[in-house]
Amino acid sequence: MATLRTLRAITTSRTTFLAARTAPQSRALSTSQALRSASHGDHYDPPTGWLWGVPPGTKPEKEGWETIWVWGFFGSLGLGVVAYAYKPDTSIQTWALEEARRRLEAEGILTDPGLKKGDVKAQNTE
Repeated sequence: MATLRTLRAITTSRTTFLAARTAPQSRALSTSQALRSASHGDHYDPPTGWLWGVPPGTKPEKEGWETIWVWGFFGSLGLGVVAYAYKPDTSIQTWALEEARRRLEAEGILTDPGLKKGDVKAQNTE
């Protein structure tokens, strides 16, 4: 008997919850009427079956901006690649390695990698 009352209470509360959740919202966000845009005819181009509407075998006409765009795009891309290839290395790791090598050479712990093994005279002049 207690199980039947619990089941009825759950079913009733669930029905109420579902009814409240699916209640239609008919209230508008704005009280003014929606503005209609002026129609200037149909803007839909029906499909012709050709890519960009150009049948095969015919050469598409170049527009005036296309050549400028291609040269500008690929030219700036090429300049960017060259600039990236020749940019200076400003990483902290490179600086720290050069600074550590300079300090070790100044203390005499590390020899200059540009010197040959038998070149003692050049090492003592520092």
